Order: sequence, then structure tokens, then C-alpha cells
Amino acid sequence: MRLGAIRHLTALARHEDLGAYARQIQRLGGCERPVRMEGYRLDVHATTGEIVREITNRSLPAGQLLIRCNNRRATRCATCAETYRKDTFHLVTAGLSGGKGIGPAVARHPRVFATFTAPSFGPVHNRPAGGRCRCGRSHTEDDPALGTPLDPEHYDYRAAVLWNAHAGALWARFTTYLRQQLASSAGITRTALRDCLKVSYAKVAEYQRRGAVHFHAVIRLDGPDGAESTPPAWATTELLTDAIRTATRLAEAPGPVLASRTYTFRFGDQLDIRPIRSADFAGASELSSRAVAAYIAKYATKGAEAAGTLDRPVRNPITDLIGAGVTDHARRMILTCWRLGGLPALEALRLRKWAHMLGFRGHFSTKSRTYSVTLGALRQERADHNEALTRARAAEVGHPLPDPDTVLVITHWRFAGMGWTDAEHLLAHGAPPGTTKPQKEGERTRG
Repeated sequence: MRLGAIRHLTALARHEDLGAYARQIQRLGGCERPVRMEGYRLDVHATTGEIVREITNRSLPAGQLLIRCNNRRATRCATCAETYRKDTFHLVTAGLSGGKGIGPAVARHPRVFATFTAPSFGPVHNRPAGGRCRCGRSHTEDDPALGTPLDPEHYDYRAAVLWNAHAGALWARFTTYLRQQLASSAGITRTALRDCLKVSYAKVAEYQRRGAVHFHAVIRLDGPDGAESTPPAWATTELLTDAIRTATRLAEAPGPVLASRTYTFRFGDQLDIRPIRSADFAGASELSSRAVAAYIAKYATKGAEAAGTLDRPVRNPITDLIGAGVTDHARRMILTCWRLGGLPALEALRLRKWAHMLGFRGHFSTKSRTYSVTLGALRQERADHNEALTRARAAEVGHPLPDPDTVLVITHWRFAGMGWTDAEHLLAHGAPPGTTKPQKEGERTRG
């Protein structure tokens, strides 16, 4: 343990409130890279203008305001990523079985779990059902060669990167075609469809081993008012399944023209659609709603991890890749992003900014507006609960907080760094790490 951390805590124990210091850190709930803020908060009485409470960074035990990083990458903060995973589980579950303001009748709506894959960019090492890979070997499940090209020199890295960059646009095209197919199957216009049927979904993106994004999605048919309204009798699971297959085949997203080649992107041939029946169903071809929710929630955080690449933006493709543990395949994709990102015609794709994500710049978990509760609502519910606990504790020690209905809150906080000091890490985890100095202002990286 570092002597500096021990001396710091000893001094706090003698002259300051070490308990308040520990409580400020404990309120972070185990966050591994807290955000440090400097500034102030004023609670002003709305009628008299009196300042009823003032908080500044200097008055806080840590000398700064510490807040959770809320990063959903487990490689950056496992604790915050786990919170995000649990929130996503509740979000998906509410849209399948009810809860969080959604009635239980939603469980009787037609719904499926579908997986949309990327097209081929060249043969890769795999584990076919027949046994041996085309390279002649039988790969184990953890073989690092899986997903890498059989012939890297002829693998279409440019198309692979551009696919990731256009995958979100392709999903949007798919949802448009899906509504068209549902209307066509019902023998009505799209305008008439809106008056009797609504398509709701929740989806996550995941990287395949070859670094190409694919999507897992819960797709549900509702009445015109969403989850709380019943879809028409003709809107069946079979109808939804057929419409998804047709829409997947027809949907395409236009890409750029490079070196006389016009790029157009479609989903791969592999499409898996499985009906979701009840919360307790456990069959071979149909899924339970709870199993689907757990699967989606898992990939809400796992999907943000591209295997073998970086977990932060690339600033310099030469220095950032040295000794970073990046695989050769991921390195090629990152460098392809960097080269294409320098082309004026592709500036809108921001490929250099998203090179560490192999070109994908979309959200890893999204949902339609009427699918279920929002992540923001779940976070607010948790914040309200924590605020109630704080007020209860303050009242117990004789320092009740001002009534929020009678005060105006004026705040001004600015970013001051990230991470723990050695003393803070000692309080939070029991021992200081080898390097725990907070990241300084201007060194912030995006998660």
C-alpha cells in the first residue's frame, strides 16, 4: 500500500470527518472510474431569495464532486456496466410480460426474437456443424483464429468497415419495409395500417468474431396505441415472421462509390426468427420471455465490446496500436477506418472517430417509442429512491434538507478529471492500486 494514501487518511481521521469522506465514496456504488467535478450548487428559497443550502467542491470531503461514470463497457467499469445491463433487462421484460407501467396483456401480443447477420466479406475460420473448418483444422471454442480471414490479403476489409458504418441505416430501412409488408399482407394501405397496428421493438447490436455488427431484436405487434392496445386478430406471429423474412430480403442501404465500385448494403443470408410464447415456456424452437430479456440485456453491454480491439477512441493509429493487445484482424479494420476516414466523400461517416468500434457509430441498444419504459425513466426512479434515502438520513441526524418544492436549484459544475486517488481507492476497495491518479482535465476519453 502507498504510504501517501495512509498518511492522507490518517490526517483526515484526526482533523476531518473521515466518515463523511467514506460515505461520499460509498454512494458511488463501486464505480471504478468516477467523474470528478468542480463548481457549486445553490438551493435558493423561491419566495424570499434566501440561500438555504450551498455546496461547493471545497466543502465536499473529497474536495470535488464525485459522480458515477455510467460507462456500459465492462472493460472500463464493470459496476456501471452491470447497472446498465439490469436496467435493460427490466426494460425488455416490461415489453414482454408487463410491469413498469406496462399492463400484463402485452404478453399476449404476437412477438418474435430475431437475429440479423452481416453479409460475407470473405471466408473466415469457423466451427461448422460438419466438424472441420475450411483450413482443415477443427477449432476449439476459444481458438483466437475463429472469425479471422482465411486469406487476409483478399478479405474485403473496406466493405466490412463500410457495412458497420451503414448497419444502423439498414435497420431503419428494414423497419420501413416491415411495415410495408404487414400492410400488404393485410390488404390495406400503410396509412390504414397506422390506424390499427403498431410495430414495436427493442434491439441490441453485437460484434461477431469477425468484427462485423449484427442485431438481436424483439419485435412485437401492438394495437394503434402501443403496448396497452390489442392488435387486430389477423396480426399473428406467423404473419409477423413472414413479413420479417420478406423485409429482410428487400431492405438495402445505399453506400458510397469508391474506385468505380458502388456499395450497397443488405443483411446476410442467415436470419433466425423464433416465436416468444409465455414467460415459462422452455422449448427447442420457441423462447421464453424471461430468457429473451436476459439475452438482450447481456448483449446490451457485451455488444459494446469489439473483440481484440481498443475500448477508447484512436488518436494516433501508430502509437495507439503499439502494445495495445489488438489482434491483427482488428488492426487491419482500424487502419482501414483511418484510411477511409481521410476521404472527403466519407467525412459524414466519421470513421476515424469510430475506428476503435471498427466503423460502427450507432447505439448498441435501442427501442421503439412505445415498446416499454425508457432507460431514462428507470434512472430517474433510482435517483428518486436515492434522494428519498438521503433526506431520511439527513432528518435522522437533525439536519433536514429543504423542501424541493420551495427552492430553486442553481448549479455550475465543470469536468475536472476521472478516477480515484490512492486514498479514495483504499476506502472504496480496501487497497490502493498500482496507478490510481485521477485523469486530468483535457485527458477525457469517451467510453
